[in-house]
Amino acid sequence: MANGAVDARLWGKERGLLRPYPLICHLLDTAATAGELWDRTLTAAARERLAEALQMPEDRCRRLVCLWAGLHDIGKIIPPFQAQTPQHYTSLSGDASYGHEPGVEGQPFPHDIATQWALTEIFDSWGYPASKRPRQSVHHQVAQLLGGHHGRVHRALKVKELRNAGAYARELGGPGWRGQRGSHAEAVRRLTGCGPDDVPPAPLPAHAAVVVLGLVVVADWLASQEEAIAARLPGAGWHATDEALQAHWTKAVSGAMPLVADAGLGVAGFPERPFGEQFPFAPNQLQASVAERLPALADGPGLLLVTAPTGDGKTETALHAASVMARAAGSSGVFFALPTMATADAMFRRVADFAMQNVEGDRALTLLHSMAWLSEAYATSLGNGSQGGSEATVSDPQAQIAAGEWLRGAKRGLLAPLAAGTIDQALTGVLPVRYNILRLLGLSNKVLVVDEAHAYGPWMHSLLVRLLEWLGACGAPVVLLSATLSGRTASSLVDAYRRGRGHREPSGVVPVYPGWVYVSGRTGDVSPPRAVDGSRSRRIEVTSVPVRWGPSSGGVLGRDAAVVEQLRPLVEQGGCALVCCTTVAEAQQTFRMLGEVFPSLADTEDGLLLLHSRYPGARRAEITRACERAFGKPGVGGRRRPRVSVLVATQVVEQSLDLDFDVVISDLAPLAQLLQRVGRCMRHDRSGLGLEDGGRPDWVGDRPRLTVLDPMADEVRGMAPRSWGSVYAQALLTRTSELLQRYAGRGIAVPGDVQELVDEVYAEDFADRLGDDTMRGRLEREDAERWGAVLAEESLAQMTLVNPPNGMIDLAELSRDGALIDEALVTTRLGADSARAVCVYVQPGGSVTLDVQGDVPVPGWQSNRRLSLEDVRAVVQQSVPLPGGWLRERGPDQQVPESWAKRAALRELSILRMCRPTSDDAWSCRVGDRSISVSAIGVESSSDTPPSRFLS
Repeated sequence: MANGAVDARLWGKERGLLRPYPLICHLLDTAATAGELWDRTLTAAARERLAEALQMPEDRCRRLVCLWAGLHDIGKIIPPFQAQTPQHYTSLSGDASYGHEPGVEGQPFPHDIATQWALTEIFDSWGYPASKRPRQSVHHQVAQLLGGHHGRVHRALKVKELRNAGAYARELGGPGWRGQRGSHAEAVRRLTGCGPDDVPPAPLPAHAAVVVLGLVVVADWLASQEEAIAARLPGAGWHATDEALQAHWTKAVSGAMPLVADAGLGVAGFPERPFGEQFPFAPNQLQASVAERLPALADGPGLLLVTAPTGDGKTETALHAASVMARAAGSSGVFFALPTMATADAMFRRVADFAMQNVEGDRALTLLHSMAWLSEAYATSLGNGSQGGSEATVSDPQAQIAAGEWLRGAKRGLLAPLAAGTIDQALTGVLPVRYNILRLLGLSNKVLVVDEAHAYGPWMHSLLVRLLEWLGACGAPVVLLSATLSGRTASSLVDAYRRGRGHREPSGVVPVYPGWVYVSGRTGDVSPPRAVDGSRSRRIEVTSVPVRWGPSSGGVLGRDAAVVEQLRPLVEQGGCALVCCTTVAEAQQTFRMLGEVFPSLADTEDGLLLLHSRYPGARRAEITRACERAFGKPGVGGRRRPRVSVLVATQVVEQSLDLDFDVVISDLAPLAQLLQRVGRCMRHDRSGLGLEDGGRPDWVGDRPRLTVLDPMADEVRGMAPRSWGSVYAQALLTRTSELLQRYAGRGIAVPGDVQELVDEVYAEDFADRLGDDTMRGRLEREDAERWGAVLAEESLAQMTLVNPPNGMIDLAELSRDGALIDEALVTTRLGADSARAVCVYVQPGGSVTLDVQGDVPVPGWQSNRRLSLEDVRAVVQQSVPLPGGWLRERGPDQQVPESWAKRAALRELSILRMCRPTSDDAWSCRVGDRSISVSAIGVESSSDTPPSRFLS
C-alpha cells in the first residue's frame, strides 16, 4: 500500500452480507450517525453541558464526538480479527507489509481491547495531553473510553506496556498494521473536519464520558444494522481513494437522519400548560401548591421531594412537575420508575395518556421490566417509532406513541424519550454490568421520577443514593415520591443529589407530610418545606389486639380466633374487609379457616377471595381483576361491591391496586406497611349509596378502621412468629407495637401524625424512652441485630457499586476493572432466594398439558423446534415464583425441555410435573423430600404449611 493510503481490504463487517464491508466504511458510517445523534437526541442544554465539560465550543465538541465514534473499531486492524475470514485474509497474509510474529493471528485478542492499545498511541501522536500515569492522561482516557464500546471498560494500561507494546501485545501486528491504523484514523479525522486544535485539554469528567461513550455505542449499533450496510455496500474491487471516501462520507451523513429517526430516538417536548389543562380535573391542594410555586424555583436541574398519603394524587403531581422541570433543565424526556412490575404496567398506561395530550416532538414510549413483553398494552402495539416507520397495528390511541422494534431491543429501552418501568432498570446504571453506560446515557438528560421512594431496603437504597449522585452530576432533574419517608432517609437522598452537583455540606432537610421540598441543583439551596392540607384528612381508628400464634390461652385469643371475632359483625351485618397476612402460607391457612367458619362467605362468588404471589401468573392476573371489580372505585365500569366480602391477601395489596374496604385487619408489620394497608380503607366516597348498591354498612361508622393482630403486645410480650422468618426486622416490629399501643384509643391523624410517627419508629433514642428495663434491653439487642443486617447489605452495595462520578478519571471504575456482576443482582437483596417454576399436568392418559382440564398441550414438550413468541408467552403466563429452597433438590425430570432451553425467558425455569390423586382436588409432585401441590388457593409445600391452629 502507498504510504498513508487506506487499504479497503481490511474489513469491518461481513455477517449476512454479500461480501465483507470495508472497515473504513463502517467507521465513517458510525461517525456520521454519532453526529446525527448529537443533533437529534441531545437538547441544547445537554450539548451545552457536554461542551462545558470538554472545555471547548459546541461545534468542536460535536466534531470530536463524531471523530471518536469513527475510531471505535480501529482495533479491528489486527491479525487475529482479520484472520476470522480466512478466504479474505489470504490477500493480507501474502502481503509483506502486513508482517507479524508467527501464530499471533490465531490468538484470542478482542478488538475492543486492541482499540484501547492502538488509540493510546495515536492520540499521543496527535498531541492529546499525557501525564506520567496513563490512568490520569487524556490520551489514555479517551482511548480507554472507546475501547469500552462493547459495554465493558477495560483496565488502565501501564507505562511499561505502552513503552513496549510489541512485547505485551504481539497481536497488534507489525509496522504495516500500525501504519494502517494510523491511515484509517487520519482519514476519519479529515472527513469529520477535525484538525490539530481539536484536542480535549483535560480528562473528561465521568458524567460526560458516559454520555460520549453511550453515543458511540448507539451510533455503532445503528450503523451495524445489516439493512443499513447493504444499502451502502461498495462494489467488488472498491478502492478507498480520497474521492471514494468523500463520496461514502456524504452518503453516510445523508443516511444517518432516517437511521436515527426510524429507531424512535429523539427529544420529547413539554409545552407550558397549567395543571388544569393537563388533566381533566381541578388540582387538589398538593397539586395546586406545586403547580403555583415550582416554576419560580426550578432554575435548571434540581430535585423535588413530594410526601403525601396514598391516593392524594402524587402521580399527577409528578407528571406536572416533570414537565416544569424538563423545561427548566432542558431535559429530553421522562422515566417513571416504580417498585413492581404491576405498578409499572399500570403507570405505562397513565404515562401514555399524559403524553398523548401533553408531550410534543418525539414521543416513543417504552415499558421496562423483565416481563414487559407479556403486557398486552405494550406487546401488541408498534407505534410511530417502530422500525421503518410502520403504522400502529392496533386501534388503541396509546399505540401511536408505543416504542418500535429497535427501542424494544435488549438494553435500549431507556434511550426512548419516554419510559415507565421498574426501578432496577435505572439502578443497574450504577452497577458494574455490561452496558451500564447505556442506562446512564438514557437517564442523563431525562427527568427521573421515583415512586414509593420509601419502599426499598438498605441494598436498594444504597443503589438509589449512588444513582442520585450520578444524575446530579449529569444535570438530570429528579422527582421523588413517597407516602412514608423518614427524615434520615430523605436527607440521604437529597444530599446524594447535591453531592453530584458539587455541594457537599449536609442539607439537614426535614420533610413535611403532606407537602414538598425543592433542591436547586445550581445553588444547592433547599427551599423551605411547604406543607399542604391533605385532600383526605381523617383520623384512623387503630385497635391493637393482643394475640397468640396458636390456640387461645390465658385470656388472650389465638390469632385465628381474633380474626373471626373481628369479622363476625361484618359477616352478619354486611361490609367488605381486607385481612392482610405476612406470609403466603398463612394467607392460605387463613382463607381455609374462614371458609370453614363462615360457609356463607365461601358459597358466594365474591364472598371470600384470596390474593398472593404464589399463583401461576395468568391465574393471579385473573384474581387481581376480580378484586378490582369487587373493591374498585365505585361507578367505574359498572362496578358494584358485594354486600359481604372478605379479601385475604399478603403484601401484594400494598401497592398498585386501587382497592377500597370498610375495615382492614392486619398482622403486625412495620409502621410504614401498616399505613400503606390502611390506605385501602374507606379510600373512595360511597356516600349516598345503599349497602346493596356498594355503599358502606352503618355499623362501621365514618372512620377508617385498622385492627392490628399483635403477638408482641404487653399482654403477650411475645416475639414475631417463627413462620415469618426474616420478612421483617424484629426491632421494627417491636417499635411499631409500642407505638400502636400508645396511639390506641386516640387514633392516628392522617396526615397530621404520619411524619412524626415515621420518624419516631426509626428514632435512635427509642429504646432509651422505654420505662421497662427488660423491654429496653430486648430492643437494644434487636436494634443491634437489625443494624448488623443493614450494614451487611450496605457493605455488599459498596463492594459492588460503581464509584461516584466526581473525581473519576480512570473509566475502568465503571466496570470495576472488568469484574462485571450479574445484572439480576440488582433485583434481589442480601440473602434473597427465589426461583420460578411452571406446573404442568400429567393427565390420566399420559399426556402433559399446561392446564388442569387437559385442553392446552405444553408447547415444545416433545419437540426441539424453536418456540414462537406466543408459545413462550403462554408458558411464562403459567409460571409461579417460589422460594429457591423448594427447588434446590430438583431432579432431571424437573429440568426444562430442550426446546425451552433455547429461549432465555424459559431456560431458568423449573418443571413441576403435577399428578392428581383420586381423593383430593390438589395436584402434587415431589422435589427431593418435599411435596409441592397446586390447587385453587395456589402453590403450597408440605413443609411450608403452618402448624394447626385452634379457634378456642
